[in-house]
Amino acid sequence: MSRVFTIGLIASWYSSNIGVLLLNKYLLSNYGFKYPIFLTLCHMLACSMLSYVGIAGLKIVPLQAPRSRSQFLKISALGIIFCSSVVTGNVSLKYLPVSFNQAVGATTPFFTAVFAHLMTKKREGWLTYVTLIPVVSGVIIASGGEPSFHLFGFIMCLGATAARALKSVLQGILLSSEGERLHSMNLLMYMAPVAVAILLPAALIMEKDVIGITVSLGRDDPKFLFYLIFNSSLAYFVNLTNFLVTKHTSALTLQVLGNAKGAVAVVISILIFRNPVSVMGMFGYSITVFGVILYNEAKKRTK
Repeated sequence: MSRVFTIGLIASWYSSNIGVLLLNKYLLSNYGFKYPIFLTLCHMLACSMLSYVGIAGLKIVPLQAPRSRSQFLKISALGIIFCSSVVTGNVSLKYLPVSFNQAVGATTPFFTAVFAHLMTKKREGWLTYVTLIPVVSGVIIASGGEPSFHLFGFIMCLGATAARALKSVLQGILLSSEGERLHSMNLLMYMAPVAVAILLPAALIMEKDVIGITVSLGRDDPKFLFYLIFNSSLAYFVNLTNFLVTKHTSALTLQVLGNAKGAVAVVISILIFRNPVSVMGMFGYSITVFGVILYNEAKKRTK
């Protein structure tokens, strides 16, 4: 029963993770809902409410309160970076196919190593740095062979990847002391409202009449509102299942599953959206994934 439960958790994490990605692309491109800031706002609202229900109501993990003004400011800084990563990621999906988006996203280890070195002076073993060569080279090759390459979308995708890496490094620095350490689900519960506070005025100012357009689309096609609400709920479910899979397996298992998840998302997106792919593009993405696997192995050996 334990094995069946673990397999079910992994399947839930896969399906929610890939589901959010594909639904984002569907709403932003195929449905013509070109409002990535408002879409991110919906995600953060769902994360705020469902995190509170899960922690305070369902007691998934113990409730932790910020212990000082300094800790709250650190959480707010993480919330801003978290918000930036999601927004830029959603913006990139307006211009890039999911397959190429995943290829660029696979370079997260490269940015993590760079930020860790710049901010903590932490040096990895030479073998770890060598493994980053195919990670970056693969994306360069994939970029040259991508039929739907869009420079602005590519820059946004790189920004999202760098922001995710920066968040993970800063999270380790800012909340590393025993007195300030927060559980990942509590951290999400406090970061999401910070993101909402930033995104709400940004969406109202930068995406004119987005609420009216959303209501109008919902009236014309009720399925649109269902997709939007379901997609926003999935955004929280991704974080919940991420925590549960790590709890019942290990962080290393999550990394390995994450590598495979990217490949699965690429295949499914190509089948659904029928976006053109080139042999060079797939070759480049394969090199990147292989580099990420080598990077994880090198990191494991140096611990």
